[in-house]
Amino acid sequence: MGSITIHALDHNLDLRLSEEARRSKKSKNQMVKDLLARSLGMSVECKFADDYREFCGLWSTDDLAAFTTSQTDNSRVDAANWQP
Repeated sequence: MGSITIHALDHNLDLRLSEEARRSKKSKNQMVKDLLARSLGMSVECKFADDYREFCGLWSTDDLAAFTTSQTDNSRVDAANWQP
């Protein structure tokens, strides 16, 4: 596996790479590797299964609020349940 170093990276480009990496929740290194692969027509392998991707983003803000409210009791720990 090879490595490269990029010297004298333009400040604005560096900022954009950092912003995009942060937005994508990736390291800047991974972001650059993904960008290079895409620019050469190579597929970017996903480390995580995206079997549920079709369901992402379906809830509205109201749906989330209703779910969070309905789960309030589940986040409370009753110490008496953990006594021997």
